[in-house]
Amino acid sequence: MPRVKRGNRRLKKRKKVLKLAKGYFGSKSKLFRPAKEQVLKSLHYAYRDRKQKKRNFRKLWITRINAAARQHGLSYSRFIHGLREAEVDINRKMLAELAVNDEQAFGDLVDLAKDNI
Repeated sequence: MPRVKRGNRRLKKRKKVLKLAKGYFGSKSKLFRPAKEQVLKSLHYAYRDRKQKKRNFRKLWITRINAAARQHGLSYSRFIHGLREAEVDINRKMLAELAVNDEQAFGDLVDLAKDNI
């Protein structure tokens, strides 16, 4: 069987991994094997946290909507139910934005929800 040295490929692979590991603590940024392990773990965390970010923002929006709705005398679940009954199709991100920045418009939505409960 012929001898394979993998000179170019190995160098490219090492450079790629060490470039991704730049800024890690200690040997994780200097040595190939610990760097490779940490890069794999970091990529796993990044993938996982892209999903968690969506969950966290949705929780934040719901909390903001709930707080604003309660100031107008309505719970979050009854507010959302009222909007559904009124066939108002607006997502939680926009509702939270209205709750924070435009209280008048949010108040109008709360009144609309109250009328349709």
